[in-house]
Amino acid sequence: MKKIIVLLTFMSLGCSLAQGNKISLEVKENIKSRIAVGDNVGIVVGYIEGDDIEYFSFGKTALENGSPVDENSVFEIGSISKVFTTILLADQVVQRKMKLSDPIGMYLPKEVKVPSSNGTVITLKDLATHSSGLPRLPSNMNPKNPNNPYADYTVEQAYSFLSGHQLRRDVGASYEYSNYGMGLLGHILALHTNKSYEKLMVERIANTYGMEHTRVGFTKAMKEKLAKGHAFGQEVENWDLPTLVGAGGIRSTAVDMIKFLKANMDGESPMAKAMQLSHKLGYSNDAQNFEMGLGWHYATGKIIWHNGGTGGYRAFTGFVEGSNKGVVVLTNSIESVDDIGLKILDATRKLKTPKKKEEKAKLQLPEELLEKYVGVYELAPTFSITVTREGTKLFIQATGQQRFEVFASGETEFYLEVVEASITFNTDESDEITSLTLHQGGQHVPGKKVK
Repeated sequence: MKKIIVLLTFMSLGCSLAQGNKISLEVKENIKSRIAVGDNVGIVVGYIEGDDIEYFSFGKTALENGSPVDENSVFEIGSISKVFTTILLADQVVQRKMKLSDPIGMYLPKEVKVPSSNGTVITLKDLATHSSGLPRLPSNMNPKNPNNPYADYTVEQAYSFLSGHQLRRDVGASYEYSNYGMGLLGHILALHTNKSYEKLMVERIANTYGMEHTRVGFTKAMKEKLAKGHAFGQEVENWDLPTLVGAGGIRSTAVDMIKFLKANMDGESPMAKAMQLSHKLGYSNDAQNFEMGLGWHYATGKIIWHNGGTGGYRAFTGFVEGSNKGVVVLTNSIESVDDIGLKILDATRKLKTPKKKEEKAKLQLPEELLEKYVGVYELAPTFSITVTREGTKLFIQATGQQRFEVFASGETEFYLEVVEASITFNTDESDEITSLTLHQGGQHVPGKKVK
């Protein structure tokens, strides 16, 4: 799902009953530490090895008045929805109702113009492997509510973008992760089957495997078990993706996701042929040293995986190829849990060490200097940081997120207390502010001042 670069919690502790010892003590203590220092609000892990299933849960469904999370708590799984989408595609291929080599134009209204490159058309397989040349997000996405950014993006807008878009690279030339492309694939599957994406997914996957709490829309039971999403210590809205739902619109539980993993590893399950087709090599690029299946990504140690994230959630799921070992990790926070899932599948991997935020000296800068930093800084076509001032306080607000105060550690250097991130304002030769650089997670992302 959409990765929000910036901005990528504190609470009383809550823990469900301990369950078995297949999830190591090291992992469990690491999870407890993440909750204790406020990195995450709640974390649920599900592990399957053959017929043995173990869950471990810690934390709460909400910072305020939350109950302990458990394996039946409902989370947004974000981009893990993409492998549901590619399995639905593989299912159509297995049934000989579609071909991976089919041009996507075959399934779209005639008035929609599909871009091509040097005579090469975009196929269903290109969408399923992020090799279509389509961008991560469409440029005509201007949400009325940044805290639910996909909610008002329409089919008409999706068609308009596709018809007017010129590919920046040749079809198949390279891997470029595309929420738009995978959302378009989900839309095509709905058109082709004459069913909504949710109805198709529930009919072919959720109902087939008894996944009662895996849906796009919330059922009454799901609402009652919802773990509320959080970002930077505050509860945030759930995301809705009516048009690009296949890219990240599914909600689920650890119990249901374990059923999903078991089905993916079971060669005799009803959807086994489609699932196994989705695991097979779908795209490779020697220049990028990259390989992936249909939707699924590959990691060393023969791990097949996908992660996900929305405005208040992160998720990871994966399994070891040719084995009966699989894991799902869900959190109602925006702090990644990928390392937990990978550690459980491969004991040689390292876990992140949670650390309490260190107190930093807060400088008081004059208002006239702070005023120079006010403006809008574009880090990507659909992602910007807006800087505002109130007296001697400076605030930043990223696209789709809440506003937070930043604190000066130097004349041009500022840091956040809600997350491990900092910002440097850059000047030109005439001492005018021209850009900022976001420092987070080992990345240094520039943003040009556009207003």
